[in-house]
Amino acid sequence: MSAPHIRKLAARMALLLALAPWQLAGAASWVGPGAGPVAQAGKHITFISYDLRNGGITAAYRGLFTAARELGWQLELVDGRADHNTIRASFRNAVAQRRDGIVIGGFDVEVVASELARAGQAGVVLVGWHAAALPGPAKSLFTNVSTAPDEVARMAAEFVIHSATGPVGAVIFNDNRFPIANLKSERMAQILAKCAQCKLLAMENIRIEQARSTVPDAVTRLNRQHGKAWTHNLAVNDAYFDAMNVALVSQRRGDIRNVAAGDGSAVAISRIGSGMSQQTATVAEPTGLQGWQIADEFNRAFAGQPPSGYVSEPIMVTQPFLAGLRGADIEINIPYRQAYRQIWQIRPAKAD
Repeated sequence: MSAPHIRKLAARMALLLALAPWQLAGAASWVGPGAGPVAQAGKHITFISYDLRNGGITAAYRGLFTAARELGWQLELVDGRADHNTIRASFRNAVAQRRDGIVIGGFDVEVVASELARAGQAGVVLVGWHAAALPGPAKSLFTNVSTAPDEVARMAAEFVIHSATGPVGAVIFNDNRFPIANLKSERMAQILAKCAQCKLLAMENIRIEQARSTVPDAVTRLNRQHGKAWTHNLAVNDAYFDAMNVALVSQRRGDIRNVAAGDGSAVAISRIGSGMSQQTATVAEPTGLQGWQIADEFNRAFAGQPPSGYVSEPIMVTQPFLAGLRGADIEINIPYRQAYRQIWQIRPAKAD
C-alpha cells in the first residue's frame, strides 16, 4: 500500500472517529446473543399493553407477533387503556388461564405487585418491555427488555447541545409515573447542567396519554413565561410532539426545535423524514428487534436457561439518517431475524 493511500486512509479513519454517535447510526450490525435453546413448542403468551396509543408499545408488540408466528406460538393482545384496574384484571385473567408467559408492556411491574405471587405460584414467566427503570432481570421479571435509558438520554441531550447555533434554553417533558422516564429526564437535566451555554427552563410533568390535549396549553404558558429564551424541547416520548408543531406555530415559535429521548414512533419518524417538522430527532428503540428479543427471552425461560443479558442499542434518527435509508426500515442493517432463527433452529416463515 502506498504512503499517500495510507495517509488518505488514516485521515478517513480520524474523520470517522470524530463523528458524533448519531452520524454513525447506520453502521449497525448484530452484537446480540449467538447461542441459546432451540424453539420451545406450543407456548401461549399474553401481551398486556399499558396503552396501545403508545407507538413504542405497539411496535414492540408487532415485533413479538412476527417472532411468535415463526415459533408457532399463540399470542394474545390486551389493551390496558392506561387504566390500572383494567391492567390488573387482565393480568389476573391471564394467570388464571395458565398462560405460559405474560409481557408487561410499557408499565411498571409494580402496577401488578399484588398479583405477582399468584403468577409465580402458577409458573407464569413474566418478561417486561420498559417495565422497570433498567434493562435486565428485575422484581419478578425474568428480564426487562429495553435500551439503556442513560444512553438514550445522553444521545438526545448531546444532540441538542451540538446542533444548537446559540444558547440553549430547554424544557423537558416527562411522565413521572414511570421509573424509566424519570431516569431519562434526570440524566438529560444533568447533561444540560454541565453545558455552559445551556439552561433548563422547566420540567413539565404531563401524562403521555394526555399529551395531545395538554401540550397546547403548556406551550402557550411556557412561551409567555420564557419567550425567546426558550429554544428547545426534550421529551421522554415522541407523543409530546404529536400536538406540538401546531401549538408552536400558533405562538409564532417556529424557531424552537424538538428532540425525543424515545421511543421512535412511526408518526415521529415520518415527520422527521419530511424535513419540515420542528422535531429534528428521536432516539429510537429498535422495537422490531426488541419484540424478537422478548420471544427469545421467553424461549430461554421455557428451556430452563437464564436471560440472555443482551441490551439493544438505541438508534439516533434524523432527517439525514432517514434520507440515507431511502425509505427502508430504521432497523434494516440489524440482522436480528436471521440471528434468532439460527439460535432457535427454525426456517423463516417468509422471506425478509
